[in-house]
This record gives sequence, structure tokens and C-alpha cells, in this order.
Amino acid sequence: MTVDTQITTYKNFINGTWVESSSGKVEPSFNPANKTEVVGYVQLSTLEELDQAVKAAKVAQQAWKKLSGAERGAFLHKAADVLEKRMEEVATFMTKEMGKTLPEAKGETARGVAILRYFAGEGMRKVGDVIPSTDSNALMFTNRVPLGVVGVITPWNFPVAIPIWKMAPALVYGNSVVIKPAQETAVTCAKVIECFEEAGIPAGVLNMVTGSGSVIGQGLVDHEDINGITFTGSNDVGKRIGQGALARGAKYQLEMGGKNPVIVTKDADIDLAVEATISGAFRSTGQKCTATSRVIVERGVYETFKQKLVQKTNEITVGNGLEDGIWMGPCANENQFKTVLSYIETAKEEGATLLAGGNKLEGPPFKEGYFVEPTIFENVTSNMTIAQEEIFGPVIALIEVDSFKEALEIANDVKFGLSASIFTSNIGEMLSFINEMEAGLVRINSESAGVELQAPFGGMKQSSSHSREQGEAAKEFFTAIKTVFIK
Repeated sequence: MTVDTQITTYKNFINGTWVESSSGKVEPSFNPANKTEVVGYVQLSTLEELDQAVKAAKVAQQAWKKLSGAERGAFLHKAADVLEKRMEEVATFMTKEMGKTLPEAKGETARGVAILRYFAGEGMRKVGDVIPSTDSNALMFTNRVPLGVVGVITPWNFPVAIPIWKMAPALVYGNSVVIKPAQETAVTCAKVIECFEEAGIPAGVLNMVTGSGSVIGQGLVDHEDINGITFTGSNDVGKRIGQGALARGAKYQLEMGGKNPVIVTKDADIDLAVEATISGAFRSTGQKCTATSRVIVERGVYETFKQKLVQKTNEITVGNGLEDGIWMGPCANENQFKTVLSYIETAKEEGATLLAGGNKLEGPPFKEGYFVEPTIFENVTSNMTIAQEEIFGPVIALIEVDSFKEALEIANDVKFGLSASIFTSNIGEMLSFINEMEAGLVRINSESAGVELQAPFGGMKQSSSHSREQGEAAKEFFTAIKTVFIK
């Protein structure tokens, strides 16, 4: 391919040095708001570079794990300071490369700063317990020890927050890291790695290798010196990663999406429910694993809720996320754009009624981008494709029900169980929802999307491997417990 030398080519970060792939091949990262604009070129790496990165990480981890937790945390504090200083730059690249609006990108970058500072503090917290022994002359306690080298595979939808919430705990607990980011947002990930480099992270402790999932991602899963794999992405890929890791005895952690419901009962604050539904469904163009996808509404308030929802949805401004006044950006790439449009057509074919949107946006402001209107369907039944499969786009399936009990049954009638929310003022319904909703995250009178960084995050059913990320729960994956008995 012809490379525009005026546009930056980003290299792999291996053993503290930025290096090109031995393949000599690079791949352009395009702006989804303007597919003629190349944001940067990234390496199409081979297993040779991956092996170099893993070997460097294995060597560096021996010294890294011997540092105190506070010493390791100090590097995260420094990285947080650098990322905060470069927030405008990193957020701008994120918007150009992934498409979410600049305010959202800044918010995500700020979240990355906060995550780094939170896990920097983890270096000063306890890593074990004293356990009474039956022998009065013995001391018994537990200690947490690092896994070794951790492989990190991240998606394109949160190109700052997700890499950081995986890398930060891995590092502070004494592991070294090899990250393979999504190619679509590898430039943004490179900007994050630059922040760690500027913070002085020791050579080999943190490495980045870009390339295809079939080569670099699978290579991480198969590599004998990768002791743990943490992955966020699709169910199909996640299952293959889990099977591969299990086959050779590596620890694995999978976060694989959802089909997240919002229940609106007859006792709900309708205006609050409408605002939260729109935010949960359409922010980031619906490209969140916790995005609202199904809205299950009791019959007594259905018409009122529907009218307000459609009105507010029709007011959403769509366009380039770098422009002022834009509320929703494009789909992140061509594949996702085509996927969303395909689900919209399937919904029509299966008998759902289109209430709003449903079209790709065309004309001068949109013709070079992957823009889809925010879309609402009604007359949706629970067995329809758009009520069962994760769309990962700005599409809402409205489902009308006769009772809270029916709403809860439909909410649970999917293979996923990541997040769910309910809008009600009925305390009994709140408690029933908390107890009976099959999801790893349940929210009351708040949108389904989002989780606080200090809280455990992960799903039930096919949404995850039943492990949890973020907060104190992160140590459960990134460490192993060693029991010590001293006579």
C-alpha cells in the first residue's frame, strides 16, 4: 500500500523501544466520520514481534515483582499525571479514530486518569490475611503473588478506559503486560502507552504489539509464557480465547457483551426514565457493552413514555464528534455500520414497527462517514432478533407488557446478563428486581450504561467468564493466593 509520509506511522512498543514489524506492513486507521481521512498507520505485526514482547516482559517481570506495591504504584501515579496533561490530545485522537464525541472522549480520558490513581493506591493496600493455625507454635498467613506475564486484548469502543482498567491492576500487583489493542483504535492506545513511557515505566514491563486478532490475539492465547489473558470483546472470540487458555492451563478473564434491558413501571418517573434511556441507548452511538438495548414498559404508561422517547430521540444531533453541538457520532467502522443497518432491516422483516430513525444518513455532512440515525422499534416480541442479539449500535427495541412480573420475565429471557436497570418508585419492585434480575450490574432509577471504577464489573450467563474487573475485585484475577505456614 502507499503510505502518506505526512501522516504518522505508529510502531510497536517492545522492551522500552518503538519498533517496526518485521513484516514491513502497516495498516491505516480511518476516521469513521470521514473515511477518507487517515488518522495514522499502525503495524501489521507477526509472531516474531509478539515473541520478542513476551520474552522482554518475562525478563522484566522478575525485577518488577520485587518492587514494593508502593513503588509500582508510583509509576501509575506518574502515568496518570502525564495522561491528564495530555488529555486534550488523547481525547482528540480518540474522537478521530473511534467517532465518539469530544466531550465523551474527554470524559473517558479523565476516567483513565482516575483509574490509574485508584490502582496506584492499591499498591498500599493489604494483599493477604493472618489465619489462626491449629498449632499454637505456628504462624499462618496468605499473600497474593502476581501471575507473571499478562496478555491484554482490548476492543475499539473504549480505547483508553478499557486498556487502562486492565493494565493498571495487572501492573500494580506485580505482573508485566503485553497488550494487543483493536486495530481500529491502535493509535489511541499508542498515545496511552506513550504516557507510561514518559512516566518512566521500566523497559519490558509494558509492551504493545498491534496486528490482526487471528495472528497477534491468537498468538497471545497460545504463547507458553503468557500466564493470564484478559479480554473484552465479542462472545465468539471470547469463547475461543477461553478454550485456548484452558487447554494450556492459563488463567483467563472474559467480558463479552450484553442485551441490556430497562424496565419502566407504571410507578416510574417518566421524564427521568426517558432521559436515562436515551443516554443509555444512544451515547457513544450505542457502542457500549452496557448500552440500553431493550426497553420494557408497562401498558399504563407505555403511550406517554413512547411519545416522549420519540420526541427526544428526534432532537438528537448526529455528526462529526469534533464539532460543537453534536450529540451522537458515527458507528466506529464499516463493519459495525453494516451490522447495525442489517439488524434494522431484519427487525422490519420480522414485523417490528419503526417509530424513529432506521436510516443511514446521507448527503454532504454524512456521505464520507458511517452515520446511522438513532432508531426505535415497537411491536417487538421477545423472540425477535433485535430482542435477543447484541446489536452494538443506536437501536432500541420497545416492548409493551401488562405487569412488572411479565417485564422481569422478558428482561431475563436472553443469553446475556451484563447490566439492567429499572425505573420505579415501588420499593417492593425494586427489591424484586435486585434479587431476581440475572445481571452482574443492576441499577435503580439510573441508566443501564456505566459503572464506577471502584466497583466490581462483570456479567452473568454468557456475558462473562464470571470473573470481575475494576475495584478491589481486580486482584482476584491478577494475583494468585499463596498460603504460608511458619513453624
